[in-house]
Amino acid sequence: MNIYFQSDVGRRRNSNQDYTNLFKNKHGIQLAILADGMGGHLAGDVASQMAVNDLGNAWEEAEILDEEKAAQWFIQQLQLENDRIYEKGQSMPEYNGMGTTVVAVAIFEHNFVIANVGDSRAYLIRNQKILQLTEDHSLVNELVKSGEISKEMAANHPRKNVLTRSVGMPGLLEVDVTNQEWLDKDFVLLCSDGLTNMVSEEEIVNVVHGTGSLEEKVNELIEKANAAGGADNITVLIIQCEEEGPCLKSGEN
Repeated sequence: MNIYFQSDVGRRRNSNQDYTNLFKNKHGIQLAILADGMGGHLAGDVASQMAVNDLGNAWEEAEILDEEKAAQWFIQQLQLENDRIYEKGQSMPEYNGMGTTVVAVAIFEHNFVIANVGDSRAYLIRNQKILQLTEDHSLVNELVKSGEISKEMAANHPRKNVLTRSVGMPGLLEVDVTNQEWLDKDFVLLCSDGLTNMVSEEEIVNVVHGTGSLEEKVNELIEKANAAGGADNITVLIIQCEEEGPCLKSGEN
């Protein structure tokens, strides 16, 4: 199992409101988390860092060994974090209305569990094909699903960045959780929309299945997003399953 991630401010933003990191629980199970913050000056930075660090710290103390418990943990912990960020946003005027997307993956021996809120994405890249594992919680995605606009129209819609769900909203948070099986040579990609708004899925597959290390692939994807305009912060995390049989052998990572 190999993992590499990198974040870049892009070409048009003054600060980076994306945040990502890796954590391990008491049994050595790894959790990768990526968040894309939103809000006024510094508020997005605060929200994304809170989400990643609070969830990561909770995971480090978690006694979780199986996928079902991980799914339950995601739902509980994201609701707690939603409440924390909402309360923080109410505490100071400069934080008012802040929130963040979250996409996270817990990596087990034979499977991985993904949780998401917002429009940061997780992809499975297998046998030269790419499958989006998460659904965007956005206004334009709702319009596409209802048939009001096409996918092509969605790509340039003026309200493309309006989310229908984010971490930091008042009340009950709905979290999408999915469980997927690992196969040999699979890749899982987590990314903020600073990548997917600039780089096509076809280009992503070509880079990920190309030559070079994971570090080189991550950096190439970021370079492509910047070359296409770099309109937003860009964060990319790639997990590679490279062993025959289980991706994680017992006690290893």
